[in-house]
Amino acid sequence: MKENEKQNKGVTEVHAAESYVTEGLRQLVDDYLTQKQTSLIQMRRGELSREAFLQEAAAHLERRGLAVGKLADQILAAFEQYIFGYSKLSPLIDDRSVSDIRVISHDNIRIKREGRRMDAGLCFADEKEYRQFIDYIAAKNQVNISNLNAIQRFTDTESHPDFILRFTLSMPLVNTYSEPYLCIRKVPRFFPQIRELIDRQMMCEETAELLIQRFRRGSTIICGGNSSGKTTLLNALKETLPDDMAVLVTQQADELTTMAHPDMMFLHSLPGSRESHVNYDLKHISIAGLTMDVDYFIIGEIKGEEALYLLNAACTGQLCAATIHASSADRAADKLVDYAMYASRYSRDELMRMMDCFQTFVFMERFRVRNIYACKGWSEEKGRLIYERIL
Repeated sequence: MKENEKQNKGVTEVHAAESYVTEGLRQLVDDYLTQKQTSLIQMRRGELSREAFLQEAAAHLERRGLAVGKLADQILAAFEQYIFGYSKLSPLIDDRSVSDIRVISHDNIRIKREGRRMDAGLCFADEKEYRQFIDYIAAKNQVNISNLNAIQRFTDTESHPDFILRFTLSMPLVNTYSEPYLCIRKVPRFFPQIRELIDRQMMCEETAELLIQRFRRGSTIICGGNSSGKTTLLNALKETLPDDMAVLVTQQADELTTMAHPDMMFLHSLPGSRESHVNYDLKHISIAGLTMDVDYFIIGEIKGEEALYLLNAACTGQLCAATIHASSADRAADKLVDYAMYASRYSRDELMRMMDCFQTFVFMERFRVRNIYACKGWSEEKGRLIYERIL
């Protein structure tokens, strides 16, 4: 009987210590979000080292009298993981098999693992802990989530050694339910190159060689649905371009990078807000990019008026490439023209005639190259582009 009482007492003490550490962590994080944001920003900018930041946190913990001894060490260890990782989501971010994380509510976290959506198997303790986490990632990434900026997209290129993290955050002001929605896309920092994509059965060796040769000789559009492998293929193909080609990549988020090419520049868009008039969208940076003396012009993903500038560049003989959402290879031109019409004085037929400057259209599905079409030109008789399916 006494042995059971000892065990129960021990379990109670462990639970009490865990609760104490959890509450101490919550208070410490809250202090840094409300009173000490300057330290967070300095650390983020590299003006305050990790060691100095943690020493300051330890001194603050002692001044606040939140804990001493082993409990203080546990709080600081949890605080370090929280600040330099992403709290409860850190294991999912570390997991290489997870490509996407969707937090629908504090107790409903979904993931995409190897193309399949499923429950993450973890959650935040309550709405308060989840909202504190949202406030933290906003402060960490210097993002304003006031009512004027209730929907935010931002990228963290520094926190993780293996992934670039792309965030989309919407606040309760625009959500039907009372909690924020958070979506995280994990972009591999060390992306697979052509040989690895062959090994992963994205395509066979013959298809890879065909794509490499066509990519070097003419303008290319890669299309498909969400998470179909469009960006992965484009990232790999651009690395096959010769070193003596000057390449410019414009993109909304930092998904395309280089591992070896010596003459490749990257520009990303900078969205404005109601609190800031600074705004550089893909249209602006595409226009600027076309004055930079490049041999190959790439837009990471076509989503708007930048389509017109890509099309104009390709029509002048500039080698170009881009990805776009489309349901098939022979529908990609229609979709690109739809976007080009946002800013164009050309008619739809005129823009469609211009699309024959793109020689290759690739359709991706479930991380596979499903179809490749060669554009053979515009048929005046039929009033449409003529394609030859080569895969």
